[in-house]
Amino acid sequence: MKQNKMGQTAEEKKYNKWIIVLSVVIPLVVAALFGVNLRKLGYDVEPLGFLPPIYATINGITAILLFWAVAAIKKGNKKLHERLIKVCVCCSVAFLGMYVAYHMTSNSTSYGGEGILRPIYFFILITHIVLSVIIIPFVLITYVRGITGSYERHKKIARITYPMWLYVAVTGVIVYLMISPYYVH
Repeated sequence: MKQNKMGQTAEEKKYNKWIIVLSVVIPLVVAALFGVNLRKLGYDVEPLGFLPPIYATINGITAILLFWAVAAIKKGNKKLHERLIKVCVCCSVAFLGMYVAYHMTSNSTSYGGEGILRPIYFFILITHIVLSVIIIPFVLITYVRGITGSYERHKKIARITYPMWLYVAVTGVIVYLMISPYYVH
């Protein structure tokens, strides 16, 4: 495979613009939509209060599948690894859609815990949010390197992507479990 100065193949390079666009647009759109509450704007929509346990479960499934995908590749099962990662990407997209839909139709829930749990909750929440933005280009670059056959470069960045993505998935569940007693149903 012919590579440019940065070690990218021509096939990888085709995806660069999409990686940049998605890495910028996704967080901006989510942030913008997060601030839009359709009910407060006068739209007659039902609050989607049933979604948080569903998208928390999807985060948990993502974490399990990521772990399984790494185990599969360590055993040399590239096909299973690829399929599991594709499902993880789909789970992340589904999570994002449900998360935005919930916040567009429901009032935000404040954390009501006190004592030592309060700073722990906010530490987990803030690191979860920050890494959920940072992880986007890492996942996209890692994915592209895998599907284009740049396996050595894929492996190198996957060592960074995997623990971050796993952290985001696991802390998504933890955040839900910590705030769930304070949801108004």
